[in-house]
Amino acid sequence: MEFGELTNNHYNMIKYFLLGAFSLAQISFVSAKTPEFSKSNPVTYTVSQQVPKTVIIKTKKFKIRIDKQPNGKYLYQSWNANSKITAKPSMIISDGELIPDGTGGNYYFNFNNEGHSYQIWRNYLTSSAKKAPYTLVVYDSNDQEIVRQDAQVVKN
Repeated sequence: MEFGELTNNHYNMIKYFLLGAFSLAQISFVSAKTPEFSKSNPVTYTVSQQVPKTVIIKTKKFKIRIDKQPNGKYLYQSWNANSKITAKPSMIISDGELIPDGTGGNYYFNFNNEGHSYQIWRNYLTSSAKKAPYTLVVYDSNDQEIVRQDAQVVKN
């Protein structure tokens, strides 16, 4: 058989070979464009807003300072709203935690003291343009809300 004499079988083999090569190229292209999702490669979200190392806020009744400590925990200090922040704090709570709330950047600081839970919420996402940037919420030992006050930033 010479080079010019190809049979139907030869054409079929070439056709299947080219079809296979084309299919392989398409699959490679698609898999290169598609990320793999699996339990070993979970999708993660990051907080899109930067959490300050220190924030000072003021409600109607309190001034509150929150500081990130070297151990990664947070320190809560509060004063009467009319007191100077250089005065001795009326309350100090250590070992607070930063708790992310969703994936949009909201979070809150959580502090526990004598059965009460003190939460300082950072309100990035809200339905109101007039919403305060922070909210203080205090719960008693029965998880009943006893204080809720909006807060403005004094220093960030």
